[in-house]
Amino acid sequence: MEKRVTFKGWLLPLLLVAPQLAVTAVFFFYPAGQAVWQSLFIPDPFGLRSQFVGLGNFEFLLGDSYYRASFVTTAVFSSLVTLVSMGAALCLAVLADRLIKGASTYRTLLIWPYAVAPAVAGVLWLFMFNTRVGVISWYLGLLGYDWNHVLNEGEAMGLVVVASAWGRVSYNFLFFLAGLQSIPRSVIEAAAIDGARFWTRFRTIVFPLLSPTTFFLLVVNIVYAFFETFGVIHTITSGGPQQATTILVYKVFADGFVGQDLGSSAAQSVILLIVVGTLTIIQFKYIERKVHY
Repeated sequence: MEKRVTFKGWLLPLLLVAPQLAVTAVFFFYPAGQAVWQSLFIPDPFGLRSQFVGLGNFEFLLGDSYYRASFVTTAVFSSLVTLVSMGAALCLAVLADRLIKGASTYRTLLIWPYAVAPAVAGVLWLFMFNTRVGVISWYLGLLGYDWNHVLNEGEAMGLVVVASAWGRVSYNFLFFLAGLQSIPRSVIEAAAIDGARFWTRFRTIVFPLLSPTTFFLLVVNIVYAFFETFGVIHTITSGGPQQATTILVYKVFADGFVGQDLGSSAAQSVILLIVVGTLTIIQFKYIERKVHY
């Protein structure tokens, strides 16, 4: 018989969840409420008074071509970061799962990049691709290719994508490896006895069984690309050239802290929250249907 723990009364359960509720209220609901409130006002240049404009900030943003372009930039950037980081992590996890000698060392080395902060990762990749002293840009120059991410929009986007994905590969690798090791060996061995080759087994057996892990990482990596890549973009390109790498979260910073347009910045943060929430709902509603548990 299954035993369940029950509490008499409501006071003790409330006390147990009170710390988490307090943290959520202070660090999520209160800042979100402040952002919604500030998005309805336009402060004066000195920050002494604010003028109520209602939805004026949102109307201005939706009519701004630069802001609409940041949506496209964010979609391209987040898609590339998710695909590159998850694809590389899956390949490394498959190799680690098949490796016998030196497996622990191999896994430890792959986990290390996850400990590097996004801003530090951005500085590391900036040094390697620096147009004057970068090692990789110097070797590219020897091959006849003039690397300059400061002026070339495509090179700037490629660099921030690689730098952002590099720090996320380790996180995805851990989950993919755990998912691979949880697959029963008897299923794979039965397919091998039936004559199925490695890629056939991976396509028809392994990858479908990894779908819960893949779905979870898909949601987490998209949220990561929307929010946590700010440090990489700020250290490498600062949103340039010509705002080619200005994603939504960086535009919130640029307009709010650099341009001192707090009303527009607050409205952008509200729109960003709505966009990420909508994407997450869509993923859980439609993509999860194809997940095999």
